[in-house]
Amino acid sequence: MDHSPKFLALVEDVKKRVKEITISQLKARQAKGEALFVVDVREDNEWDKGRIPGSVHMGRGILERDIEKAVPDPKREIILYCGGGFRSALSADNLQKMGYTNVLSLAGGWREWTSGGNPTERD
Repeated sequence: MDHSPKFLALVEDVKKRVKEITISQLKARQAKGEALFVVDVREDNEWDKGRIPGSVHMGRGILERDIEKAVPDPKREIILYCGGGFRSALSADNLQKMGYTNVLSLAGGWREWTSGGNPTERD
């Protein structure tokens, strides 16, 4: 993906404040059967093409509006992912600004998830 320099600078700044989780860490936690709240922040058309099993969809355009209904406890862990880890980092930063204290962004996002041959689901 060809991102603009200002966008990349913004993401790099945000990543200084946001914690990330790797694909292998996420898979290990899934294998343990942990009850994870994984949110796909991609656009509707991206979600429709496939997603990480068990994830919920709250695109970046509605995440901040709807998160309090879905996750009223600001201490609950939330794992966000997008196509490559940039939009999810921006979203995680916003949730932290809203008072959520346990937000993670999936490093590498959907592209790394699928390139590793991990399971996906779709309607």
